[in-house]
Amino acid sequence: MTLRKLQGIGASTGIAIARAHRLASAEPVIEKASKPGTEEELARFAAAVHLAGIQVRELMALTAEKLGEAEAKIFEAHLLVLDDPELLGSVRELIVAQGATAEYALREVAREITASFEALNTEYLRERAGDIRDVTQRIMAVLSGAVTGSQPIEQAVIIVAHDLTPSDTVQLNREYVKGFTTEMGGITSHSAIMARSMEIPAVVGMADALQEVRHNDLLILDGEAGELLVNPPAGIVAEYEAKLLEAERRKENRALLAAQPTISLDGHRIELAGNIGSPGDVAAVLRHGGEGIGLFRTEFLYMGREELPSEEEQFMAYRSVLEQMEGKPVVVRTIDVGGDKELPCLELPKEDNPFLGFRAIRLCLETPEQVLFRTQLRALLRAGVYGNLKIMFPMIATLEELRRAKSILAEEKLKLEQAGIPAGTPISVGMMVEIPAAAVMADLFAPEVDFFSIGTNDLIQYTMAADRMNSRVSYLYQPYNPAVLRLIKQVIDAAHRQGKWAGMCGEMAGSLAAIPLLLGLGLDEFSMSAPSILAARDSIRQLSHKEMEELARRALSLGSAEEVKALLEQADGWSAGLQAAAPQVP
Repeated sequence: MTLRKLQGIGASTGIAIARAHRLASAEPVIEKASKPGTEEELARFAAAVHLAGIQVRELMALTAEKLGEAEAKIFEAHLLVLDDPELLGSVRELIVAQGATAEYALREVAREITASFEALNTEYLRERAGDIRDVTQRIMAVLSGAVTGSQPIEQAVIIVAHDLTPSDTVQLNREYVKGFTTEMGGITSHSAIMARSMEIPAVVGMADALQEVRHNDLLILDGEAGELLVNPPAGIVAEYEAKLLEAERRKENRALLAAQPTISLDGHRIELAGNIGSPGDVAAVLRHGGEGIGLFRTEFLYMGREELPSEEEQFMAYRSVLEQMEGKPVVVRTIDVGGDKELPCLELPKEDNPFLGFRAIRLCLETPEQVLFRTQLRALLRAGVYGNLKIMFPMIATLEELRRAKSILAEEKLKLEQAGIPAGTPISVGMMVEIPAAAVMADLFAPEVDFFSIGTNDLIQYTMAADRMNSRVSYLYQPYNPAVLRLIKQVIDAAHRQGKWAGMCGEMAGSLAAIPLLLGLGLDEFSMSAPSILAARDSIRQLSHKEMEELARRALSLGSAEEVKALLEQADGWSAGLQAAAPQVP
């Protein structure tokens, strides 16, 4: 058999070797005319929507149990679709107007709505099309009496599919499913995010995978390189089996580092922290040896609901995380929504360029009477009594924004004190550096904050003026571009001159290829997804801080990202995983 190598996008690292299991479901034959009658079809449709809602809630509970609350929040979007008046109303109208079957009406309306979302220019909004497909397929299965999910699998396989919905992904049997590849999707798709949480190797965006792969073909899937090898010869299989054994050995050895500090070969101490999206994610950070929480995304409290969370609800969530961390630092990012992250409860206007729009701190400062912001700050201040809280403001572009945010925080602290309500003290206050203007002005920001946290996901695309989700310009999303590295160095140096620390919570912080360079640039804290922590600790413990400083100095003098990569490749052992160096976004 001839070896074929297919290229996609690495979405979840790791190697899998197994037989192909194709998921190529044919679309059911759907009759247009309603034989029983309009009223019966309307009743069938209503019953199917109700049952689909029950199934989604069951999946939410399963996901929360297996992966944590943050991943379970994905299904809140599905519940919103099941309650969407545009979708449901349009289906009912078509049933009545054309005497159509519920299946026909649902298919036609779903096609129209998903097409409109797929035409949008932001990845976040395009994901809505996937949510709608998942939900409508579920309703369709209920209407037809079909069983949702894939057929039972009882041997080691690599799934090959056109796409995997969140419902499909969470129900994968880890005992047998060693990895998956899909023709659709990107690194921010729900299935990719869940694969990383489940630590399943995955490659997405592999065009024509179903056409190129036959059922039961022998496959090797490389989640780092984004490759799929079809029917490889015995020699290559043996080579990858050795890599797989070595990876398992490293994983076992790294587990022993969970209780160890993060110290370089020459004694330089670094803090490794975890990024979380809900209180349920803390356990994974602690299990993987996290020394703190470097980014607590608070948006889970606001997304997918019709009313804003109360101060008490927020207080309980923040308190839970602080208590679980038992005195270890917890950096909480104030709400970062707006623009591309819709909040139904605020009815924010649509924007042509949401990433440069009314979002994050801009929204917080301009919402009438800053109610949204003040409520969150009061909840945080109250929770601060229960642990080592640090508050971080996102999307800061000007000194005025930072000063206004700090002023409002001080006002709410004074109100609590006057009311006799305990508030945490002292609480460190920092800011994310994700806008080039803030990086350039870091020397002026540094005296007014306790710390910086660099958000590389946005900083890179803003610096290069390139949307990382736009395939036509994604080549410009360059973490190793000297312009980006110089901004990072500028921020770190500005913090150190003021005796402050600088961290990084963007995905670059968890990239094994980037860690040597970031160590050399002087980064004090690396915050990343929980599964990345032990590998990062293992890497840092094998590096000399002094040698990495020289590496970074040389990198800053170069003229292109390719030259920086070449430099790293020449440094023996420093560039592990460089071919997958483009950061993966959770």
